[in-house]
Amino acid sequence: MVRIDKKATRLYVLDTNVLIHDPAALYQFDEHEVVIPMTVLEELDKHKNGIREIARSARQVSRTLSDLTANVDLDQIRDGIPIPRLTGPEGHLRLLCYNDLKPLDPLEESPDNRLLAETCRLCDERPDASVILVTKDINLRVKAAALGVPVEDYLTDRAFDDSDAMINGARVYPDAGHDGSGLWDSLAVDVRVEREHDKVIYRLAGDIPREWHLGMLVSDSDNGASFEAIVREVGPKHAYLELLTNYRHGTSVWGVHAHDSRQNFTLNLLMDDDIDLVTIAGSAGTGKTFMTLAAAFQQTLDTKRFERIVFTRAPISMSEDIGFLPGTEEEKMSPWMGAFHDNMDNLLRDEDGASSWDHGATRQLLGSRVQIRAPGFMRGRTLNDTFLIIDEAQNFTPKQLKSLITRAGRNTKIVCLGNVGQIDTPYLTANTCGMAAVVQHFRDWPHAGHVTLKSVERSRLALAGEELL
Repeated sequence: MVRIDKKATRLYVLDTNVLIHDPAALYQFDEHEVVIPMTVLEELDKHKNGIREIARSARQVSRTLSDLTANVDLDQIRDGIPIPRLTGPEGHLRLLCYNDLKPLDPLEESPDNRLLAETCRLCDERPDASVILVTKDINLRVKAAALGVPVEDYLTDRAFDDSDAMINGARVYPDAGHDGSGLWDSLAVDVRVEREHDKVIYRLAGDIPREWHLGMLVSDSDNGASFEAIVREVGPKHAYLELLTNYRHGTSVWGVHAHDSRQNFTLNLLMDDDIDLVTIAGSAGTGKTFMTLAAAFQQTLDTKRFERIVFTRAPISMSEDIGFLPGTEEEKMSPWMGAFHDNMDNLLRDEDGASSWDHGATRQLLGSRVQIRAPGFMRGRTLNDTFLIIDEAQNFTPKQLKSLITRAGRNTKIVCLGNVGQIDTPYLTANTCGMAAVVQHFRDWPHAGHVTLKSVERSRLALAGEELL
C-alpha cells in the first residue's frame, strides 16, 4: 500500500458506485481534486435508463456534471473545472480520458480493471500528488491494494462513527437499584422525585453523561429490570427521566407482554402519544413486527387514536416495478408480506390456539383499517390519523425514507423496523442506509425514540443460529 502524504495535493478518483450511492459525492472532497475517468462516464450512461433508484441516481449525476461543465472552455477543462463550495476554498473536477490506455497484465478487460489501469497511469503522471481511488467495491479495493494503488471506501456520509453503525438507544446501570439510588450515587448527581398526574419524574442536577440523548432508555438491567425510565430532557448539567409503564405483568398491549427491559421500552415508545417516530432495530426473531402490530391494533381498534394502519416495505429488489404481478396493489405486495401475515396470524389467535386471520369475515372487517401499500405509490399522499409501519427500513436509501416520513400528516405515528445486518440493496451499507440516517438525524428530537432489541423470541434453534452462525 502506498503511503499517502497528507500535505501533498490529493486527486480522488471516483468509482461509479460512489456516485450512484451519493450523487452529491463530487462536493464532499473539500478543496481537493476530484477525477472522473471515462470508464465511469460510460458506466453512468449505461445505468441512466429506467425507473429504478440506480437509474435516478445516474441521471442526477449526469445533470450535476452537465451543470459544472456548461460554461467552461477547453482550457478550464484541462486545468480543472471549479467545484463551488459554500465555505472554504473550492475544489476542482478533472475528466480523465486516455486514447492509448494499456491494460494491466495479466488482468482481463473489464470496467473495474480499466479503472485500475487509468488510476495507475494517473499515479505515474502525477508523482507530485497523492492519487487515491475511492470505491465501495470491496473486491476492487483488494485488487487496488495488491497493485499498490492507494484506495479508500467512501465514508463521507457515514451516519455514525462507531463500528456498530447503530446506537442501541439504551444505557444499563447494573447498580441502579429499584429506586435509582445506586445510579444517582454512581453518577454523583442530585435527584428530586416528583409526580405529575400519573407520571413519576426524576429530575437530575449535576454532570450528566455525554452519551445520554433524548428518548433513550435508562435501566438497571437488560433482564428483569426494576428501574426503567426514558430520558425526556437532557443537558450538560441537568436531565429529567420519566418512569416507564411496566408491560411485563398485568398491563399488556393487545395481549402482548414484554419479556425484558428493551421490549418493555419498545412497547412504551409505541404507546407514547408524545413519540411520533419510533425506530426499532434488531435481528430476526426479536419481536419487532409483532410488538408493533400489537400496539397498532391497540391504538386503532381499541382506543381509536388512529383511523387506520398502513404497512409498507421495500419489494426486493428495491424500486422494482411490481406491475407485472396480477391483482390489486395489496395482492401485488403479498409475496413480500410473509412477516406481516405470520404476525397477524399469531395476534389473532384465540385461547384455543385457533387463528381467525384466514377467515374471510375477519379480513373484511380489518380490511378498512389495515392497508398494505407499496412504497413507490406513497409519493404525493398525506397520511392523517395513521399508524404507518415501514418494514425492512434498512433497504431504503435516506432519500427514500425521507419521502415516506414526509408523508406524515395530522395525528400520524411512523415506526421504522429493520436490521442493518440484512441489507439487500446494492450500494447501501450498515452505516449509510436510510434507517441509520434516520436514527442519527432524529437522535436529539424530543418526539422520536430508538431501541435496538437483542433477545431472540423464537425457538432455541433460532437462538442458537443467531449466536453460532
